[in-house]
Amino acid sequence: MVSATIGVLADGIRVYAYAYGYVTDSRKWEQAVQRLWAVSAALVLAGAGLTDAAVPSSAAVPGMRATASASACSTAWGSGVKSAAEAGAVPLRNVTVSRGACFDRMVFHVTGASAKVGHHVGYVEAFRQDGSGDPIPVRGGAVLQILVSAPSYDPLTLRPTYAGRAGKPLPGVEVAGYRTFRDARFGASFEGQTQVGLGVRARLPFRVLQSGDKLIVDVAHTW
Repeated sequence: MVSATIGVLADGIRVYAYAYGYVTDSRKWEQAVQRLWAVSAALVLAGAGLTDAAVPSSAAVPGMRATASASACSTAWGSGVKSAAEAGAVPLRNVTVSRGACFDRMVFHVTGASAKVGHHVGYVEAFRQDGSGDPIPVRGGAVLQILVSAPSYDPLTLRPTYAGRAGKPLPGVEVAGYRTFRDARFGASFEGQTQVGLGVRARLPFRVLQSGDKLIVDVAHTW
């Protein structure tokens, strides 16, 4: 591109110079044009080198990918209690888990809930069944107790809507291979709320958020 532009410019100047008598020695003019072509070639080569150097790939910058990942996963969630006092009568229908790049996730499906779902989530020294106080063993370096303001039964018919059994693993929930989750046990459905004990690797930061009728608990992979 640079050489073509200089070539066109040189030809134009040459015609103009001869036409108006500015140049009478054709040999000197040809030498000047050759110098212009040399400059053109040097600019082309330099431009190619600058293009390669100016846009390094991530592989050429050690630690770039790792730094970006660490930054994306940094959180200020903390490990203190998170709660919302709202009460509700819409029953719990299901509990599911999934894995993200930065956290493990547990989702409480309160199907049909149109308002904020009440909750109380925090680390406990021992997981005890709500109502009876009986201890329930939960594997992991720490236990996150989750109380959701949604019963596991229909308040009108008293028929179960979620098949959790006290002290047993949550139905259909498998956390083998998860980076943070270690165990998930059903506590009770007592006085309009459902209790779950979530075993995690350590007292890691966590957050609670709601998306539609789903209450979400994310526990980070690292501090």
